[in-house]
Amino acid sequence: MSRPPVVRAITPDDADSIERLYAQSAAHLRSIGDQTDFRFNAAAYRRDGFGDRPAFSGWVAVQDGVVVGHLLYTFGYDTDGAARFLFVIDLAVDEQARRQGIGRALMQHAAAMCREAGGTLLFWAVHEKNGLALEFYRGIGAEPIAHAQFMTLAV
Repeated sequence: MSRPPVVRAITPDDADSIERLYAQSAAHLRSIGDQTDFRFNAAAYRRDGFGDRPAFSGWVAVQDGVVVGHLLYTFGYDTDGAARFLFVIDLAVDEQARRQGIGRALMQHAAAMCREAGGTLLFWAVHEKNGLALEFYRGIGAEPIAHAQFMTLAV
C-alpha cells in the first residue's frame, strides 16, 4: 500500500514530472473533443514558473518518491466581492493514482493558502465535457457559475 502523498512547493526540478502529468491531462481532453493547441511543457514550466516575475506558483503531491499530482495557481482579485481569490490554473493527477485523495489534498492545500493570503474563494475553469473533473469538483463542494462566461481576446 502506498503512503499518503506529501504536498510540497514546486521546484524547477519538477519540470519533467509536470510535463508528464500535463500531457496525460491534455490527452484526456483531446479524447473528449477539446481542440486546444496544448503547448505547456517542461521548458515553459521552467521559463514561466520561476525567476524574477513568475507567472504562477504551485505544489506537487509526491507519493513513494514519485510526483503523482500538481496544482498550479496564481492570485487574482474580485472587485464585485472586494476580495482576493486563488485561481487554479491547472490541476492534474496521474491516471494511475486517481481516487486516492491526491486531488483533494492539493485543493485543500490551495484553500488553506488562499485563506492565509486573505482570499475568500478558489476559482478555475473546467472543460464542459470533462465529466471526470466535474464529478471530482462537485464531490468537494464546488459549484458552477451560472451567470458568467469565460471570454478571451488574443493580443
